[in-house]
Parts: sequence; structure tokens; C-alpha cells
Amino acid sequence: MNAIGELIQDSRKIVLKIGSNVLSGDDGAINKDAIGNIVEQVAGLIRQGKHVIIVSSGAGICGVAAINKWSRRGDINYKQALCAIGQVELMNAYKEYFAHNNLHVGQMLLTREDFGDNIRTLNIRNTLFTLVDEGVVPIINENDSVSVEEIKIGDNDTLGALTANLWNADLLIVMSDIDGVFDKNPKDDKGAELIEEVFDIDGLLTEIDSSGTSSFGTGGIVTKIQAARRVNEYGIPMLLVNGKRKDVLTNAVNGTEKGTIFYSSCRR
Repeated sequence: MNAIGELIQDSRKIVLKIGSNVLSGDDGAINKDAIGNIVEQVAGLIRQGKHVIIVSSGAGICGVAAINKWSRRGDINYKQALCAIGQVELMNAYKEYFAHNNLHVGQMLLTREDFGDNIRTLNIRNTLFTLVDEGVVPIINENDSVSVEEIKIGDNDTLGALTANLWNADLLIVMSDIDGVFDKNPKDDKGAELIEEVFDIDGLLTEIDSSGTSSFGTGGIVTKIQAARRVNEYGIPMLLVNGKRKDVLTNAVNGTEKGTIFYSSCRR
């Protein structure tokens, strides 16, 4: 078994962050086949006795898919309204596919303010532990319909890291549209090489081209590296994989998929 397979197998409490670009097709529309495949993999992990919390982007693209006539509206009120509509569509999709596996889901919408208040933080922890203990899959997203700059978390890579730290997870898995961290931008340079293991984030940043963001997401590789730094400080490793690949988690355990592992110095 390879390093990724061993890491997933050894982790009982897993936070899985899913990016908008993973859940959308090339046209930006929601890809329900992708959601269904991810749910099947999560259900497989749960059947192995693992506990999984999902941090999911995608409310915005689900909103556009539902009411396409607003897609070109740039006003913040329309964007927040699209997220409010899309959140329903997104949760319905998760509910449907998890129900096929006899699993229930629970929704939690959070803002940065929630993580800065001790009472709210305790309430979040209590809810998460209760849901997981009862076999319900928590699905977390930022509360975009009410978030303003002062209370916005910013991106779901950060939200995934905050959730992993709060829950004291064994592993944070970030699903993006790239295979991992490369020494150069693989979308621009065919000679880019995958970096499979990272032990020194500061050293990594001096060696790679970290520019660029995806078309449908808010975060680029920098936000993912920042998320890795956040969880590594709490002794939690992070795995970055290409979530657009079918059965990526299952295949990673079997050693047929690669990614980038960010190791915490506490767990080397």
C-alpha cells in the first residue's frame, strides 16, 4: 500500500472538502454524477468504520443551474440569493444519493463569526459530534446568503481546515480539479512535476509557481497550502487529490491514484 492509502486507512475521523470545480462540468453546471460518485466513496469509508464530515462548495453553481436568468448578475444581493436557492438544490442532491446508501445528512451553515465565539464554537462541536455519533453525515458550507466581508470565512479550503481543527480530525482531504501540488502550473506547463509529499511548507513556497485560480472556485493553490498549514499546526495531515477523477479516494487507497500529502511535523 502506498503512503496515501496508509494515511486514509489509518485515519478514523476524516473531513472531506469538496470544491465547486469538482461538482461542476466544463460549462459550470452542477454535475450530479460527480456528487453521486463522491457519495458512494464516502459511504464506503463509513462502512469501514470511519467518521466523515463533508465541507462542500457548490451552492452558487447550483443556484445558477436552477435560475439561469440571474447567472450574469454581478450584484452581491443576486449572488447571495443564488446561493440561498442553490443550497437547497445542493442539499437535495446529497440527501438523495446518501439515502441510496441508507444514510441521513445534516446541514450546517457557518460564518467566520461562529468560529470566533466560544459559545457558538461549543455548539458547533456538540452538533457535529451528535450527528456523527448517530451515523448522520454533516454537510457544512459557508452561509453565503448572509455573509459580508466582516464575517466571511473567504473560501471553503479555510472552512475545511477550521472544521478539521475544531473536530480534532485525523485527516483533511481536499478535493480539487488538479492532481496535487506541482512545481509549476500544470495547466500552463506540460513538464510540471507532481510533489507527492510535503514536509516543509515554507520551503515548498519558494520552489513552486502558486499563481492561478479555477474558473468556478474562489481559491487557488495558495488557499489549499494555507489550509494545510492551519491543520498541520494542530498535528493533522492534509491530502490534496483530484476530485474530478472517478473513484479517486477508492483508487488512492488501492495505490492507483496519486496526490499531495502535507505532513504535520507532530506526526512524522
